[in-house]
Amino acid sequence: MSKIGFVGLGIMGTPMAAHLIAGGHQLFLYDLRPPKPELTDKGGIACASAKEVAEKSEIVIVMVPDTPDVGAALFAESGIAAGLSKGKIVVDMSSISPIETKAYAAKIEALGCDYLDAPVSGGEVGAMQASLTIMVGGKPAVFETVKPLFELMGKNITLVGDIGAGQTCKVANQIIVALTIEAVGEALLFASKAGADPAKVRQALMGGFANSRILELHGDRMVKRTFDPGFRIELHQKDLNLALSAARAMGMSLPNTATAQELFNACAARGGSKWDHSAMVRALELLADHEIGQTPKA
Repeated sequence: MSKIGFVGLGIMGTPMAAHLIAGGHQLFLYDLRPPKPELTDKGGIACASAKEVAEKSEIVIVMVPDTPDVGAALFAESGIAAGLSKGKIVVDMSSISPIETKAYAAKIEALGCDYLDAPVSGGEVGAMQASLTIMVGGKPAVFETVKPLFELMGKNITLVGDIGAGQTCKVANQIIVALTIEAVGEALLFASKAGADPAKVRQALMGGFANSRILELHGDRMVKRTFDPGFRIELHQKDLNLALSAARAMGMSLPNTATAQELFNACAARGGSKWDHSAMVRALELLADHEIGQTPKA
């Protein structure tokens, strides 16, 4: 049994922490809101600060929404760094800037501790089913130390490279996800406006080369109009901002990523920042003057 700290207990963090408790580890927990009973009733220990979590833990996991949130969790007055001692490990499983990740890691390593960036893909479903894809940057020896914990939360676990490589991989993942959501939305919208049953079109496509997890899961959301998160549009906007800003810095163009971001922006303009990212299709529906499942106009 290891003493594990977990900072950030939202939609993703709570089930991830629950898997670690179920795996027999002692967990010290902190969030801006009290941990849910599903964690504390099973032995998780609520702490008063991220500093207290770090003081009591051997490995501290961070799972918060954005780059500034990680910075605050690590370096605020009562943050993780204030409670670290030499030899401890910090694992950031948030999805943030690769550039800031390297800066954060350097500060933690200056304290005599180790650092991994280990963002995840798979959303709420993957977190609940312990089937997350985990993309890791850091030293191989540190990765091997933490890998048994990753295996309690995910299935596809890859050491991509040095510090920051995990975050770079996650940005690439989010480009693919956004563009695939857009493609599935266009396809089902086209089929529906042409008079075909979008549910049956989706079923047929799942047996062919066009099949994907996004067609399976988010195509179903589009057909059934279930756009509660999930993974919020505002978080995917943040990830695509990382992609587009990095592309500008490298002098390259990501034209379809930019289009996907504009569709997310259109959803946000209609109050949809907290919709699931599959709701990108709503922006496409406005352009088509047709909603998936609607009877085509004569």
